Amino acid sequence: MLPRFTDGARTGSGAMTPPIDKILEGDCVERMKALPAESVDMIFADPPYFLQLEDELLRPNNSRVDGVSDAWDQFEGFAAYDAFTREWLGAAQRLLKPTGTLWVIGSYHNIFRVGTALQDLGFWILNDVIWRKTNPMPNFRGRRFTNAHETLIWCTKGRDAKGYRFNYDAMKSLNDDLQMRSDWLIPLCTGTERLKKDGKKAHATQKPEALLHRAILAATDTGDLVLDPFFGSGTTGAVAKRLGRHWIGIERQEDYITLAQERLRTVQVASEEALEVTPSKRSQPRIPFGLVVERGLLSPGDQLYDARRRYAAKVRADGSLVADGVTGSIHKVGAHLQGAPACNGWTFWHFDVEGGDLKPIALLRERMRQEIH
Repeated sequence: MLPRFTDGARTGSGAMTPPIDKILEGDCVERMKALPAESVDMIFADPPYFLQLEDELLRPNNSRVDGVSDAWDQFEGFAAYDAFTREWLGAAQRLLKPTGTLWVIGSYHNIFRVGTALQDLGFWILNDVIWRKTNPMPNFRGRRFTNAHETLIWCTKGRDAKGYRFNYDAMKSLNDDLQMRSDWLIPLCTGTERLKKDGKKAHATQKPEALLHRAILAATDTGDLVLDPFFGSGTTGAVAKRLGRHWIGIERQEDYITLAQERLRTVQVASEEALEVTPSKRSQPRIPFGLVVERGLLSPGDQLYDARRRYAAKVRADGSLVADGVTGSIHKVGAHLQGAPACNGWTFWHFDVEGGDLKPIALLRERMRQEIH
């Protein structure tokens, strides 16, 4: 038998702490019920798909398609699957912090039933994300469209949940400074990443690390705790560890636990500097333009210009601008001169530097933020 990890420790006040960076062997519902409530920042769940495959699937050359035929994916029917889904989702909901979020992934066989259960239990769906596979398995029989995607549902534990983490700017940076969309083009887990045992797939539904990287990076911060109640080959734990997050895995099959333990031993945590992500603009300290003047980075009487020197305005001691007989904020005066309803004064206005070049005053704001930080 594999060693069983303890379910956590008690603090001086008697409160339970979760057993971080451990694989818990056993039934996912029972194990989740034993963990302290509101202790987890994010849950990633890849539950059984209940594929309902009736016949063996063969390729044109008569070789067998290695699909999911494991006992853990078998249920007596939809009623049994629905009951199981509600049970584990209820246990997961209890574990999430008020600011925590849940990701659950599935195929057309089960994701709609899971989505119904989520909403019935009071979860609040933030996004459904389409994982579009660059290399899906072909449709050999030619009787339907090729199944080229799976669906992830991302949600909070309730409609009124506030303060959940979404690293918007990090996702934008990951996507070449474009907003990250809800359709993700990511290859299947193949090649050296695919874990093998005796030359065969060690786990039928191993997910690509790139998929977990994006989900964990989007919804957590370094040091956060990520739980996977269907740990399998340990992809969630491996990515969480590499990204400097704590993790808990729950798995009932000893061969998968052994596989995950061996995998996790080889994972290296990235450096603290490498784990820093692009901060959200909303989380950065607000710098009023007047503070730039007070700090002496600009002086009363200095001239500001737009990037093409079409417009000019004079800086006043109170941080306002005056131009064309109008006085007001950097935003108000910029909007007036352009005849526009609004203007971002930080990017519109520029100041002179040596050599006659112009630089946006946003650079002065960034300098102030660095000094404050």
